[in-house]
Amino acid sequence: MYKLNDGQEIPSFGFGTYKLNGRKGVQSIVSAINNGYKMIDTAYNYENEGTVGRAISESGIDRDKLTVTSKLPGRYYAYDDAITALQESLYRSHLDYFDLYLLHWPNPKRGMYVEAWQALIDAQKFGLVKSIGVCNFLPEHLDKLNKETGILPAINQIELHPYFNQEEMRQYDKKNGIVTMDWSPLGRASSVLQNETLIALAKKYNKSVGQIILRWEHQLDTIPIPKSSSPVRQRENMNIFDFEISDIDMKKINGLTKIDGRNKDQDPAVYEEF
Repeated sequence: MYKLNDGQEIPSFGFGTYKLNGRKGVQSIVSAINNGYKMIDTAYNYENEGTVGRAISESGIDRDKLTVTSKLPGRYYAYDDAITALQESLYRSHLDYFDLYLLHWPNPKRGMYVEAWQALIDAQKFGLVKSIGVCNFLPEHLDKLNKETGILPAINQIELHPYFNQEEMRQYDKKNGIVTMDWSPLGRASSVLQNETLIALAKKYNKSVGQIILRWEHQLDTIPIPKSSSPVRQRENMNIFDFEISDIDMKKINGLTKIDGRNKDQDPAVYEEF
């Protein structure tokens, strides 16, 4: 478990749900919950909050045993729109609250993320969410939130995988008491799973390449949220807590990072998501 800067605790491992929709999505998420995942990550723009809510209901697990995350899209960053969109997400998912609610992207050209952040601060006071955070925010965006509101996010969910290890961003987050969470932790491109260095390490530790990557991210003191519709892969992804990667091998994996390692060139300094 990770203790957040607001006093709440969340699991050290989560389940991503991007593109898990409809009946098949429900089945995949129910499988993940039954396989031991206690944190489920969705977003307004994934258009599957209803699927997530249905899966929680069908899983038979008590709501308070799960950590559920959703995210606010940039088109609703005006204060009143943000509150309404959050309420709509809760209605869709048939939940009374989210454990974690995030701004999905800073969208710096529009310059409305501070207003949206204030809405999240108030939503937390209203009891609509337990903890609030952001996705894809750079230090300059976080500094502005702190300057304007005096409140830093509990979580910063960022793209992080062996080809883009986000060392500077992780250091900033840690220094400022923000927990780093990893989206696309295995890389969207299948090429990372074919990397010779990672394959060699997988053989050395008698683990899959995916398990090596997820363990590396865990040892970086971040929270990976891999997605899989396969029950076998779901269990495999979680089975990373019975071994430890040596410091030398951690450096080998860190050495794979690239300056242009982002999968889809989504640089938060310029990228706009609505």
